[in-house]
Formats: sequence, structure tokens, C-alpha cells
Amino acid sequence: MALPWLVADVGGTNARFGWVVSPARGVEHVRRFPVAGSAGPAEAVRAYLAGLPADVAAAPRRAAIAVATAVRGDRVELTNSPWAFSCAELQTDLGLASLQVLNDFEALALSLPRLRPTQWRAHGAAPVAAGTLAVIGPGTGLGVGGVVQTEAGWVALPGEGGHATLAPSDDLESEVLRHARGQWPHVSAERLLSGIGLPLLHTCVAQAEGRAPEALSAEQVVERGVAGDAACARTLDVFCALLGGFAGNVALTLGARAVFIGGGIVPRLGDRFFTSPFRARFEAKGRFSDYLAAVPTALITDTLAALAGAAFAIEQRHG
Repeated sequence: MALPWLVADVGGTNARFGWVVSPARGVEHVRRFPVAGSAGPAEAVRAYLAGLPADVAAAPRRAAIAVATAVRGDRVELTNSPWAFSCAELQTDLGLASLQVLNDFEALALSLPRLRPTQWRAHGAAPVAAGTLAVIGPGTGLGVGGVVQTEAGWVALPGEGGHATLAPSDDLESEVLRHARGQWPHVSAERLLSGIGLPLLHTCVAQAEGRAPEALSAEQVVERGVAGDAACARTLDVFCALLGGFAGNVALTLGARAVFIGGGIVPRLGDRFFTSPFRARFEAKGRFSDYLAAVPTALITDTLAALAGAAFAIEQRHG
């Protein structure tokens, strides 16, 4: 299997790296680097390898890198990051026998069948790893992915569902989207349900309710909302409601038997997420409400799960 392997999960803000000396042992020596701190993935990989313990071989044979963008061909340009690179050149530069570059939510989806109960928190009934599973993740951007169980194993469904048009479900959300469209002609789900979108959502919720908006960062909206600030808490409620409606759409579209929520934003909401309108709005699909009531949802609490999915991608191809 040409070990060891290097695995990476590269988002708009951070790049996480891990090391695999045996699939049975899983991902080890995980480190995180700010994307802005390196000119590209080759430099970040070298910084990671330089920091490995002295008794660890610093020459990976294979690598799988999950990136927050669509992967189509040799040239890769991240959506919310300045990194851009050639897959062939990166493989040669790092001296790899093989390099797989996959969408970050393709990797996260591949982690779902092997997630342990200690890595997620159910929102109601516990999910079961069978059939089709979906994952949605508000982070810097908004990722969407799926994985299907087949006779040949688990097959990932990469996509860019976060850029699908966001739909309102009540009058307030219609007003919120009307104000958002005043700035952007196309309001995707990512435009409001992400780290880059939360400041805009906060402004538009205030405008829709006739209040003067306060310019805040995504971090400030989350921190103040969780702490009890009324305006920010209102934004988080709308965020969770919109996310629930969007997650229900994904479940219906894929025929998912369970939907997982990943990304870095929702775990920071703590119990507020589980008392929010998320689940009610997930099920609020008219004649298919009973259908969705039987579909479990769960929050992924392990922020490094995508690294395990990247390792699984190598294992599937070469194992």
C-alpha cells in the first residue's frame, strides 16, 4: 500500500495535516496551519513534514488532499483562499507515488460510514451508517456532500451544493433574502449560511425587522448570540432555521437515510443548536414531513473527521 501517507484538509482559513503509517492506526500527528501563512500547499506540506517527530519518516509515499473547491482537472483554485496549484506539479514537487485531490466534503462524506458515536451528537434519533448519507457544513464557506453504500463499497458524491439558491420559508426570511439581494443578485445558501455569510445575515435580519444593523464579524455574532445578546441570538435563530430548511432539501434530493452537520460554526453554538428551530424546519416539508421525521440528523463533533475520509480515499484506491 506504499506507506506512509500524508492526508490534508484545506479550507478557506486553515489547512490541517495528518500522517498515516497504518490504516488500522488511523490518522496521527495532526497539525493545523493558517492558509495565509503559506504561499501554497507545497510550502505548507514542507512546514508540516519539518515538524514531525525525529522517529517518523518524513517522506510520504502517497497523499490525499481535500480542498474547499470543485476539483475538475489538473488546475485547482480554492474558492475562499488564494491558494492555486497544479496537481501534477505538486505530486512531482513532493516526490509522491500518487496524489489524490478531492473536494473537502467528498472527504468528509467518506468519513461518515466509520464515524463512532463519540464523534457525533444526535439531534433526536441516532443515525445508522447504511444506504445514502449526507453531510452539510457551515465553515468559512458552506460544503455539501454525500456517500452511497454500494456492493463495491462506499462511493462519495462530490458537489457544490452550498452554491445552490437559498429558499425562504416564511415572510421574515423572504424579507431577509430581499435585503440580501440588494447587495448580491444571486443569494446562495453559502451567501448567508457560512462564516463569510453570517455578517451579511446579521445585517439583513436587522433590516428585515426594522432595526439599525451593527457591523459585526462572524465570530462576534456567534459569541454574542451564545452569550445572550438579543440581536445576535435572533440572527442565530434565523441561521439555524434556514440551515434546517436547506438540510431538509438536501435529504430529499439525495434520499439520505441520515444527515450530518459538519463545519466549524455549528459546534460553537453548543446546546443552542439543539434547542433552535433547526429540526422543526428540517421536517417542515408539507406532505413529506412524516418522511423527514424518520431521517436522523447529527452534529459531527470531531473537527478532524475529513482527514480520516482522505485516508479512506487512499485506502479505497490502493488498498
